[in-house]
Amino acid sequence: MLPGDLSYADYVQHLWDTFGELVQPLASARPWMVTEGNHERESIPLLKSGFQAYNARWKMPFEESGSPSNLYYSFEVAGVHIIMLGSYTDYGKDSEQYNWLKADLSKVDRQRTPWLLVSLHVPWHNSNFAHQGEGDDMMATMEPLLYASGVDILIAGHVHAYERSVRVKNGRVDPCGIVHITIGDGGNREGLAHRYHQPKPEWSAFREASFGHGELEIVNSTHAYWGWHRNDDDEPVKSDSVWINSLVSSGCVASGNLL
Repeated sequence: MLPGDLSYADYVQHLWDTFGELVQPLASARPWMVTEGNHERESIPLLKSGFQAYNARWKMPFEESGSPSNLYYSFEVAGVHIIMLGSYTDYGKDSEQYNWLKADLSKVDRQRTPWLLVSLHVPWHNSNFAHQGEGDDMMATMEPLLYASGVDILIAGHVHAYERSVRVKNGRVDPCGIVHITIGDGGNREGLAHRYHQPKPEWSAFREASFGHGELEIVNSTHAYWGWHRNDDDEPVKSDSVWINSLVSSGCVASGNLL
């Protein structure tokens, strides 16, 4: 899963191709499920609509999930229902994305998929100075839907650093809230986002400005294991790790269909 900012082509179209050649050995061996970031926009007012290169090169299963747009969709794998949202397309309560999300959540069966995950580009809970507050409007609109549906984990990018929260809702610790993970530290030309607000918010469990990647292991219907690796360390070393209990097992949501 890649929560946006793929090639950093930024209108230079041949960079899409060199990026594709770079990742082909990996992307041809296992599925890459992506959502768009700001570097995929490539829009020119009055001349060119956004995301044309992205939509042409990264075909996600949006039609199969009933979505009207390649910019947001859902899929299921290994007991997990995963929703990929678009931070840079309309998300207001009258938007197609909001209405699709509400319909998609209503179809989730927590007996078949006890885990419910969301991924998008702009983080909603972020204690870094970089991109501070950029996800607030989308959070205000969509967090009530996700909270009512018992979303377990939300994975975001955008901020070039790592941060993991405890379960949180609207900036407050909540045992039935969402675990937010910012994993925008895969590499970029802009460097790391080193400055964090002090003191660390109560909801922030771990944060660090280092390049790295994360691994999520769905162990069974009630437990998952998350680990974060710094690029500077050996692969077996986990700089941050945590066991996560599903909200179904915690009694926060009932099994079966929601909404």
